[in-house]
Amino acid sequence: MFDKILIANRGEIACRVIKTARKMGIKTVAIYSDADKQALHVQMADEAVHIGPPPANQSYIVIDNVMAAIKETGAQAVHPGYGFLSENSKFAEALEAAGVAFVGPPKGAIEAMGDKITSKKIAQDADVSTVPGYMGLIEDAEEAVKISNEIGYPVMIKASAGGGGKGMRIAWNDDEAREGFQSSKNEAANSFGDDRIFIEKFVTQPRHIEIQVLCDAHGNGVYLGERECSIQRRNQKVVEEAPSPFLDEATRKAMGEQAVALAKAVGYASAGTVEFIVDGNKNFYFLEMNTRLQVEHPVTELITGVDLVEQMIRVAAGEPLTITQDDVKLTGWAIENRLYAEDPYRNFLPSIGRLTRYRPPAEIAAGPMLVNDKWQGDAPKGDVAVRNDTGVYEGGEISMYYDPMIAKLCTWAPTREEAIEAMRIALDSFEVEGIGHNLPFLSAVMDHPIFISGDMTTAFIEEQYPDGFQGVALGEKDLRRVAAAAAAMHRVAEIRRTRVSGRMDNHERRVGTDWVVTLQDHSFPVTIAADHDGSTVTFDDGAVMRVASDWTPGDQLAEIDLDGTPLVLKVGKVSGGFRLRTRGADLKVHVRTPRQAELAELMPEKLPPDTSKMLLCPMPGLVVKLDVEVGDEVQEGQALCTIEAMKMENILRAEKKAVVTKINAGAGDSLAVDDVIMEFE
Repeated sequence: MFDKILIANRGEIACRVIKTARKMGIKTVAIYSDADKQALHVQMADEAVHIGPPPANQSYIVIDNVMAAIKETGAQAVHPGYGFLSENSKFAEALEAAGVAFVGPPKGAIEAMGDKITSKKIAQDADVSTVPGYMGLIEDAEEAVKISNEIGYPVMIKASAGGGGKGMRIAWNDDEAREGFQSSKNEAANSFGDDRIFIEKFVTQPRHIEIQVLCDAHGNGVYLGERECSIQRRNQKVVEEAPSPFLDEATRKAMGEQAVALAKAVGYASAGTVEFIVDGNKNFYFLEMNTRLQVEHPVTELITGVDLVEQMIRVAAGEPLTITQDDVKLTGWAIENRLYAEDPYRNFLPSIGRLTRYRPPAEIAAGPMLVNDKWQGDAPKGDVAVRNDTGVYEGGEISMYYDPMIAKLCTWAPTREEAIEAMRIALDSFEVEGIGHNLPFLSAVMDHPIFISGDMTTAFIEEQYPDGFQGVALGEKDLRRVAAAAAAMHRVAEIRRTRVSGRMDNHERRVGTDWVVTLQDHSFPVTIAADHDGSTVTFDDGAVMRVASDWTPGDQLAEIDLDGTPLVLKVGKVSGGFRLRTRGADLKVHVRTPRQAELAELMPEKLPPDTSKMLLCPMPGLVVKLDVEVGDEVQEGQALCTIEAMKMENILRAEKKAVVTKINAGAGDSLAVDDVIMEFE
């Protein structure tokens, strides 16, 4: 076994690999750019080596820089994580030449399957059903338009060396094909150092289901079930679960056996993933093979008990698999939510800045377990696991140079329903401040009827949020729960206030019992009766709720027992009440006396400033190009400029017909959120 492994990556996946290496007694080496000098993976590793400036194409994907770090530290093996150099055959070749083990598949398998064009050709030759498309190289945008017309719109424009949603665009017409080709090409060059593009038919209403395979260098291979990855945004997975709520055992077996056969056909040895598109009749079509560890691997680990990183390291060290297909059991249900530094209220555009508060929910271990590679029974009924794979910490910076993923929050439970409920509570308990993030959106998905039913497709986000995410409006039942909790919390705060003011005698008598709680355009008159164990809140219609909590004023998280069920609230202070966040809703809650509530009804509403004649920068980023000049008349939907942030190009378009009167930024300028790019008349 190896003594020292270098991790050719950063962020949460580098931290993830370090944890397993530490468990195995293997020392680790981190690499870092200027932007990552204080990163968590650097702090966790036994050694760390600087490899260059912040842009990945000047640091993390420069093979010579990584090889120099290997030589300097004497690392015997390299785990590439995902992205960056994980599917780069030249990197694997350089490692082989240096006598360093690659914790991944052989170079030939990477070349055969890591390249999306080559892998499709191999799959076709092996009589695997594939999606129609053009596998040749495409020279320019006009050729892309011609090919798209031959295939038939809609089409998917994809980077050959792509992954993680980078370098991918859906085009529904010629204009979108031209724009998509160039943007995909640019993103592919920046993210992977390879700008080759191919085009395939975009299958509407598909489900994205992938099979986890694990093979060794001795001809052994198993599949570890499937992952449902249909909740996607911009072709990037957001929510994953294992197993899929859609597959039956026969389809799972057929997909798994085909995935293993494909892996063996190319001499695969390591963990890998074969991705399929599955239609409503459970017909499945080979999409691609990812010759690396997947972002969503934790859900497979949670339902199987297999540490995939450990198995990858053992395979790379030449050990045979000790797991047979008969050993593999799928126990319970696991769900993963990807926490991104993206503002859901601004169409999920990237957000950067300092994490002024970062408090994940407490991790809880449960689920199936392996001892000496053999399962030791199922987890007890009712157990719940919470896992958070992360690469950041409170006070750290979210950089504009890399992928915006902050963490992967996972829950496991014996049933899907229990796993979803555990995830709801975990999301409500996750405190993140200082940047825009998608926690509210994830909570909304967990409560969405289509997700709960399990009957979703890759079009879920596009169909259910066609105008973007506008926040969550709670139903009256949930509003009453929050109102009861807010009333009880207000009473505690008022008692604290009377103590601080020095009115100690009979202070509880000075705090009223009648209040009006106003939130989300609802008002609930309530009466509170308190005792040593909590409060009884009675609504004006006679409904009664029992509230118990150890919350004290100043706590930013309130864990409340409300009629025997949990309610978790993120708590902030506003004048006359609270800012409460729960289940994706962001509520201003006012608790007033009946007279104060009566007077508040007479107060005028403050209107926001008019920015309808301005193009504001929606996220921190770099101006790539301007598409218009002063005096131009623009039409609705016309491209105005392109902003690049976190390796993604974002085209900003006109919302209505207008004339450009002023341009305040040029190509190459760095902009902050809400900087005025141009003005209109």
